[in-house]
Amino acid sequence: MTIERGRKPSTFARHWPWFALPGALLGCTSPVAPPAPPSGGTALRLDYAAFASAVEPILVARGCDAEGDCHGGGIRGTLQLSPPSAKNSRFDFDQVSLQVLVNDPDRSPILTEPLAAAAGGTAHSVKPFADTTDTEYRTIRAWVRAGVTP
Repeated sequence: MTIERGRKPSTFARHWPWFALPGALLGCTSPVAPPAPPSGGTALRLDYAAFASAVEPILVARGCDAEGDCHGGGIRGTLQLSPPSAKNSRFDFDQVSLQVLVNDPDRSPILTEPLAAAAGGTAHSVKPFADTTDTEYRTIRAWVRAGVTP
């Protein structure tokens, strides 16, 4: 390439080494497979069969799925359950699963909201469990803990 005297080369001609440098240093490679997803941490693997046989009957017996002001009458807070007239265990399982905190299962809303404030419960209009020694409370807690695996 000849350049007339007094005339500067074009922008590309002046900077082409800089455009080529990354390819020369890093090589021209492309990944053959996508990178692996991040791993580690705590996983949530709640058991549907255990929910249907042990947990849901407790929720039904305690009236959590009742219509009106309860969770069977539409979403109340962050939880909605299927009403007694149209019971859907899979829907209820999916909804209750959203109430489980993976990083701190004992502070999960499904455990703290129905628990009396004196026993460590959080705000909820109905408190069916007076303390953490209640057999049904312990059943729900065992189900939650069994589903949270490191």
